[in-house]
Amino acid sequence: MIKKIFLSSMQRVPVRLVEKAWRLWIKAAAHRRDPREALEHVFRLEQELDHAANRLAIRHDGGVHTKHRHTRYHDFFIGRIRSGERVADIGCGIGALARDIAEYCVATVVAIDNDPAQIVVCRQRSRHDRVTYLHQDALDWTPDQPFNVVVLSNVLEHIDRRVEFLKRAQSVLRPGRWLIRVPRFDRDWRVPLKRELGMPYFCDDTHYTEYTPESFESEMKQSGLTITHLESRWAEIWAQVRYVPTPIIVTPAVSLNSDAPVSGASS
Repeated sequence: MIKKIFLSSMQRVPVRLVEKAWRLWIKAAAHRRDPREALEHVFRLEQELDHAANRLAIRHDGGVHTKHRHTRYHDFFIGRIRSGERVADIGCGIGALARDIAEYCVATVVAIDNDPAQIVVCRQRSRHDRVTYLHQDALDWTPDQPFNVVVLSNVLEHIDRRVEFLKRAQSVLRPGRWLIRVPRFDRDWRVPLKRELGMPYFCDDTHYTEYTPESFESEMKQSGLTITHLESRWAEIWAQVRYVPTPIIVTPAVSLNSDAPVSGASS
């Protein structure tokens, strides 16, 4: 209640005065004697500002984050899916990518998310004749038919036991290829510094990991997947990978010929 009253009263304060107060606070924090303590204060403020910027970016474009059009990451997926293919979009969010894949690739898409509220939004905002939206947890999803492509767009980093998930999904969904988009850990010098300070350093509090190209490749190998394309854009890794079955090595059986001479036997 007190928080609501405070926020309501702050909205009546001229923006310039608020900005001036913030600048003075930042300068005061930066001049603390202990630079570690000052960094912690500034980084906490930075995190709040980042959250606010993301919320406003969504409002600015009427419910869809502006990053969709600024980074044009949809094009990465659309350019790698063929007409008529079956696509599984795991962790579809508001359905913007699933809808574009169905529309521009002329593909059939089954899009799932474990948040029922997101599926409601999908069915309202991102309806398409070739998209089916399902409230489903990807960790135990067992569809009736296989897929040509599995899409993971900023999803893998939200999963704890990722290798186990990828192996199971490959076995159950049987895709010919995966299209994956994940955040980079080495996107900015602030990330390792925050970790050094013992502060949250991922770009989202719900992430279990963030990647370097090396750690991404290692995780794919552990999952039995091979990278066929990888590029780094907008502090993210965009990759296409495929399953490569482990070759079964058959050792020829040793033939025991009863007619063969036995060592040491008389001729």
